[in-house]
Amino acid sequence: MEQLNWLTAVQAAQGIRDGLFSSADLVGACIKEIQNREPEVQAWAYFDADYALAQARRADEWRAAGKQLGPLHGVPVGIKDIIDTGDMPTEDGTPLHAGRSPWRDAKVVELLRVAGAVIMGKTVTTELATFAPGKTRNPHNSEHTPGGSSSGSAAAVAAGMVPLALGTQTNGSLLRPAAYCGVFGFKPTRGLISRQGILHQSENLDQVGGFARSIEDVALLGEVLSGFDHDEPGMLPRSCPPLLSVCKDDPLLPPSLALIKTPWWSQLDPDTQEGFAELAEHLAQHVGEFPLPESAAKVLEWHKTVMEADIAANYAADFERGATQMSAMLCEQIERGRAVTAVDYLAARARMPVIAEALDEVFDRYDAILTPVVTGAAPHGLGSTGDPMFCTLWTFCGMPALSLPLLRAGNGLPVGVQLVGRVGDDARLLRTARWLIGAIA
Repeated sequence: MEQLNWLTAVQAAQGIRDGLFSSADLVGACIKEIQNREPEVQAWAYFDADYALAQARRADEWRAAGKQLGPLHGVPVGIKDIIDTGDMPTEDGTPLHAGRSPWRDAKVVELLRVAGAVIMGKTVTTELATFAPGKTRNPHNSEHTPGGSSSGSAAAVAAGMVPLALGTQTNGSLLRPAAYCGVFGFKPTRGLISRQGILHQSENLDQVGGFARSIEDVALLGEVLSGFDHDEPGMLPRSCPPLLSVCKDDPLLPPSLALIKTPWWSQLDPDTQEGFAELAEHLAQHVGEFPLPESAAKVLEWHKTVMEADIAANYAADFERGATQMSAMLCEQIERGRAVTAVDYLAARARMPVIAEALDEVFDRYDAILTPVVTGAAPHGLGSTGDPMFCTLWTFCGMPALSLPLLRAGNGLPVGVQLVGRVGDDARLLRTARWLIGAIA
């Protein structure tokens, strides 16, 4: 029972369904680990152990009554503190929103509750989900950053506090902390998951996903969160994709992977370059290099233009009334965003479908793109959340992407490997990832 907190979500849900243990047993084990590691890791912005246990007991009563169980019945999930919860505060990592208590759940939280999940608490985010770090530390070495902005969610899963947690990404805010903390991270196709009830940083770029301990877990989580939302204008009108069942299937043929180094390859740490060289050598018959289309050459610049202009617009009210309570880093972003001209903004935004179309050619020959998530292991120090440059292109285009904990740096810290799929082809990407994990095991 003491090791229940290290189960995967799929294992935990099945164990509860089969009566091997209760939700209260599982949540109790997670609470014990939180109490043990939270002083060091500091992953939680809000946590109430009694309330978490009360939810777990209700889940157990529901099962005992013979009622239908959802796919995550009794499984605890951490929620990034920019995602509204009607029964807990949502303070967005800023003193400007201290005490904010939404009156309803975000759509993704509503879907988790319908699936039977226990909402464990709110995990730490960076300031308004931008670059200024929060209090969270890397569970593998507390002197290193966990990444950001979904810092607490990644750290909570990595530290054994919860099997699942939600995050968001506007640049590299989900996959980067997944890579640094050594867990699985999944950012689905933009529009697959509703953003209703989540802090708006950039309507053009914001995407929702999650963290887990297995590829099957992120597939299950993505499937649960993919319910259609009529109130979300950016959501794709489609049926819920069968992510988990496709993920579990073996591909009919071994997948082929396009290694795209991007113009920033020289920014990689030597350890990471060596790791990718070994990975490519091991998978030599399945990997081929593919050049980045010229249309994507200035993507970092275009992404920055769109993101900072959107930040300036969405955070205008907070900036006007409370700039002195904001970090210098965020104030500078807002000032740069205010200086963006309409012509430059529209021109940058217009590049999104152009680049996505150019990259679509990759998938005529390959099943997925293989590329780094980060420049290397989590940097030493807590003043930065690391560089997101290896995530930017795929976020800009709204493509589904995964961080897989497959490499380690010379100092022992984890380094993620990124797989990127065709827009809308999330299930195939997950299946390819499962094959890749088996191929290098």
